Amino acid sequence: VRMRRDALRCWAVLVAVMAPSVAEDFPWTKNNPGSFYYGTFPAGFLWGVGSSAYQTEGAWDRDGKGPSIWDAFSHSQGRVLGNETGDSACDGYYRVKDDIQLLKELKVNHYLLSISWPRIMPTGIKAEQLNEKGIQFYNDTINSLLENNITPIVSLYHWDLPQALQEKYGGWQNISMINYFNDYANLCFEKFGDRVKHWITFSNPWVMAEQGYETGEHAPGLKLGGCGAYKAAHHIIKTHAKVWHSYNSTWRREQRGMVGISLTSAWGEPVDPHSQTDRDAAERYIQFHLGWFANPIYRGDYPEVMKNYVGRKSAQQGLGTSRLPTFSVQEKTYIKGTSDFLGIGHFTTRYVLQKSFPFLQVSSYHTDPDLAELVDPSWPAPGPKWLYSVPWGFRRLLNFIKTQYGNPLIYVTENGVSETMQCSQLCDEWRIQYLKGYINEILKALNDGVNVKGYTAWSLLDKFEWNKGFSERFGLYHIDFKNKNKPRYPKASVDYYKKIISANGFPNPREVESWHRQAMGTCSATHQHLAADSLITHMEMVTEIVLPTVFTLCILISIVLLIFYLRNHS
Repeated sequence: VRMRRDALRCWAVLVAVMAPSVAEDFPWTKNNPGSFYYGTFPAGFLWGVGSSAYQTEGAWDRDGKGPSIWDAFSHSQGRVLGNETGDSACDGYYRVKDDIQLLKELKVNHYLLSISWPRIMPTGIKAEQLNEKGIQFYNDTINSLLENNITPIVSLYHWDLPQALQEKYGGWQNISMINYFNDYANLCFEKFGDRVKHWITFSNPWVMAEQGYETGEHAPGLKLGGCGAYKAAHHIIKTHAKVWHSYNSTWRREQRGMVGISLTSAWGEPVDPHSQTDRDAAERYIQFHLGWFANPIYRGDYPEVMKNYVGRKSAQQGLGTSRLPTFSVQEKTYIKGTSDFLGIGHFTTRYVLQKSFPFLQVSSYHTDPDLAELVDPSWPAPGPKWLYSVPWGFRRLLNFIKTQYGNPLIYVTENGVSETMQCSQLCDEWRIQYLKGYINEILKALNDGVNVKGYTAWSLLDKFEWNKGFSERFGLYHIDFKNKNKPRYPKASVDYYKKIISANGFPNPREVESWHRQAMGTCSATHQHLAADSLITHMEMVTEIVLPTVFTLCILISIVLLIFYLRNHS
C-alpha cells in the first residue's frame, strides 16, 4: 500500500482498483464492486428520461422569447467548441408531439423537462413583460404529456438565465435574483401547478456556480476566482428556500405538489481506505460538491469542513472575512428543511487523496479543499475524459446521502453516459452496460434501505452539450443534426432500457442476457435506415449547392458568349 501511495503522490496513474472497506467517519457500503444483483424494484417505482430547455428546444428568438445567457455566450466566438450554438438545437419547440411519441415507445412513467425562464418572461422581470405564447407552449407540452399518461417533472431552472438580468444586475452575483426568481417560480405555480406535482427549483447548481462564475467555462463566462462561485451558490441556496416557502404557504394546500432541488455529484473514494488522511480527503470532496448545497438545506448550514478550509485559506490571504459567505441564525432556520425530495444527478467516481497546495495570493474553489483526484485507467470511458463508468460509486453516494441527511426521499434526476465518436453509433453497447450497472447499484441501495423512488436516464435525445457543442451525445435517440429535419433514430439502449422498465428491474440472468442480444439485433436494422437517410441528406445538400452553382455558371457563360458574339458582329 505504501509503495502504491508513494507512486500516486508522484502523480502516477492509479492502476489497481482498491478493495472497498469501512471508514470510521461515514459508512462505506460493504459490497463487491463486480457483483450483480438480480431482483426487481418496488411496485410503483418511477422510470423516466430527461432533457433541458436550452439543450433541445431551439427557436431561440421565436414567438416572443427573450435572450438567455446561453444565447449570448454561444454567440460569442470561441466560447463553444466549433462555435456551435443552441439556436435550433433539436428543434424541440416544434417537435413536442414527435418527442412524446418517443416517450410512449420507451413506456416511461415520467419526463423531466425544464422551463426556459426567458421564454415565458423575456426580461426575467414579471412586471415588465409576460410572453403568452411561451406560457401556451408549456401548457400544451404538459397537457400532451398527461394525455399520454406521462408525469411531468419540471425544473424551473437549467442554466438559462434571462440575459437582461445578467446585464443589469450581474446575474447570480446579485441578491436581487432571489425576488426575481421567486416571482418567476410563482408564475409557473400559478400557470402550471394544477397539473405539475413535482417541481425542481435548480438543476445542478454546482455547475452554475463553479463553471459560470469561477472558471468561466459556462455562461455567463465570468472568472471571479475564489469568490464568484461561493457568492453565486449562496444566492442560489437562499433563492431555493424562498421558492419552497412560497409554494408551502401559497400553493401547497390547493395543488398538493412537492418542491425539491436536483444536485449532481460524483463519488469520492479514498485512495487508501485505511488512511485517515485519505478518508478525510474523500469526505471533503463530497462536502465541497454535494454538501455545499445539501448541507444548508438538510442541516441548516454549510459543511463544517468547508467553513474551516475556506476560512483558513482566506485568513492566509489576509482577508478580514471568509470567501465563503455566512448565513444568519434566521437564515439557517429558514433554509433548513426546504426540500420535499432530493433530486440526485450522478455520472462518475474519482479516487481522492490529500494534496496540500502552496500558499497562493489568489486562492480558488479548486485549491481550497486540499485534495487531488485520480482515476483507474481500467475504468471504461467511452466518451469524454471526465466520464468514467464506475457503477459501485453510485451505491456509495446514495448510502452517504441516507446517513448524512436523514434518508430523504430521492429521485435520480440525471444518470447517463455520452459518446464522442464522429460517426453515427446506434449500437451503443457501452451505454447498455453503463445503464445496467448503475441501475443495478440503485437496486442494491434500495436493499440497504435508501429511499429512492424513481430513476431518470439522461437523456432522451442527443442535444447541445453546452461548451462542448454537439460533440458529445448523451441521447438514447440519435439525431442527425446535418439533416434540416433533425430526424430521431433509436439506439440499442432504447430497446434495453425499455426492457428494464417493463420488467421493473433485473428478474433473472437468462432474461437479462436475452435483452442484450435483442437490443444489439434491432440497432443493426436501424443503422441501415440511418445510413440510407444520411446518403439522401448528403445528396440533397449537394443538389442544393451544386445545382444553383451550375445554373449561375451557365448564365455567366451565356452572358460572356453573348458579349463576345455581339462584339464580333458590331
